[in-house]
Amino acid sequence: MPISKIYHEKQTRQLCALHALNNLFQGHQPYTKAELDEICCNLSPNVWINPHRSVLGLGNYDVNVIMTALQLRSCEAVWFDKRKDPSCINLDVIVGFILNIPSDYKLGIITLPLRKRHWIAVRRIEERYYNLDSKLSLPECIGNEADVLQFLREQLMTNERELFLVLENSGRGQEEEGSTQRWLRDSHVRHKTTNGT
Repeated sequence: MPISKIYHEKQTRQLCALHALNNLFQGHQPYTKAELDEICCNLSPNVWINPHRSVLGLGNYDVNVIMTALQLRSCEAVWFDKRKDPSCINLDVIVGFILNIPSDYKLGIITLPLRKRHWIAVRRIEERYYNLDSKLSLPECIGNEADVLQFLREQLMTNERELFLVLENSGRGQEEEGSTQRWLRDSHVRHKTTNGT
């Protein structure tokens, strides 16, 4: 698919979480800032300063907002333990990935010595995986399955980055055996069961 046909919201204000969600779902039933703000209020009602977004209400949403927003679209986010290698991920059941990465504060062309967090989405579109970071001018083609696993491996080489796997909600209870591990390749599930860990 030509990159120009891929849905790609660009960065505005501190709304990277909103852009990551909309880019992940390719603009289908897009989320709005008002919807994410409502989630913030529902998560922490009756507070003067909401802990799930920036003090001024300009965005900068935390992972709780993203996880709740995904549930509204019958999906769930699973935190990936970076001690594992991404090769254990069953890519066939993954809707996409959301990464939380460090980002610099900039005032014009001046970079300030402060760090903030930035959300980006990665997903397969047709046969290729794309980095849909809202700070990119265009989506960036990562490549095939081997390429995306290497991309994730490189992203997780520092402790400053977190990876969340986005899956369609199975509709099964969390207590049902295997429901929380369905993103693991079968060989890794068997190995885990055999070792009793």
